[in-house]
Amino acid sequence: MSSQNPKRALFAGIAEVGKALGHGHRLELLELLAQGERSVEVLAERVAVPIANVSQHLRLMRRSGLLTSRRDGKRVLYGLSDPSVLELTAALRRVAERKSAEVRDVIGGYFHERDALEPVSRKELARRLRDGIVTVLDVRPPDEYDAGHLPKAVNIPLRELGLRLRELPRNREIVAYCRGPYCVLAFEAVALLRERGFKVRRLQEGYPEWCAAGLATEQARSADH
Repeated sequence: MSSQNPKRALFAGIAEVGKALGHGHRLELLELLAQGERSVEVLAERVAVPIANVSQHLRLMRRSGLLTSRRDGKRVLYGLSDPSVLELTAALRRVAERKSAEVRDVIGGYFHERDALEPVSRKELARRLRDGIVTVLDVRPPDEYDAGHLPKAVNIPLRELGLRLRELPRNREIVAYCRGPYCVLAFEAVALLRERGFKVRRLQEGYPEWCAAGLATEQARSADH
């Protein structure tokens, strides 16, 4: 029998996974990778962090088992290793919402300022889609939309939204969504559209959670990673 305490060895292994989550940039990278595989270069551009730093974060998370990687020509593409990674980050978020005063302050300030209304649940949105009584707005970048999106969703990235308002209906409700529950893109889109007189609400979660629930999705074309 090994002289090592097996329970301590087990906890040490679990702690390594916990350490891999212990940086805000890594959580942001996981949110991006929940949309689909991405290269180091694209991830670095999205989070505005040097490529060398992003590479270090990705290697650490891959060693801990949170990510997988594969070579695609000259590029290395990273992705979540398992759907349970999304569940892990969701559990971490829920604990932080309940126990961290700093997190509650941010939610009560920035996020509730932009959207204090109750968001639309997945179940409710799926029903409205079946009934054809809602316009779904995806405000993520085009490559994320192309890789997969909600059925019949219209893609208008947030940076273009103010210039493309004519593409949205004023006589029916709009539901906006993006990468996850606290993705700022959807909050900013809701605030902008309400200021312009649109009837708009936000999906309670994002595209990854919709997929994880086994709900229907569409794919425009192969994503440009």
